[in-house]
Amino acid sequence: MADRPTVDQAFDALETALERLEAAVNRRVEADRRRANLEDEVQRLTEDRSELAGSLDRSEARAGRLEDANREVSRRLVTAMETIRTVLDKHGG
Repeated sequence: MADRPTVDQAFDALETALERLEAAVNRRVEADRRRANLEDEVQRLTEDRSELAGSLDRSEARAGRLEDANREVSRRLVTAMETIRTVLDKHGG
């Protein structure tokens, strides 16, 4: 029975090794889950960035159109004021 402690020791060592393996597998599964979550978040951020870039482009285009319209309104106001001055000058205003 002198071999019995050796067999018990072997079983203990095997059990310890299996516990370590299980812990390593659990850590790996958790790391893979976190990585998948990060990849999902990066995908969402990329989509958000794309939407924001499109919105910015549309806003810049609208701002350009508004600036053009503002210049046209200013030009027309100057023309109207000049016309009014001319009419007033002709009629003794």
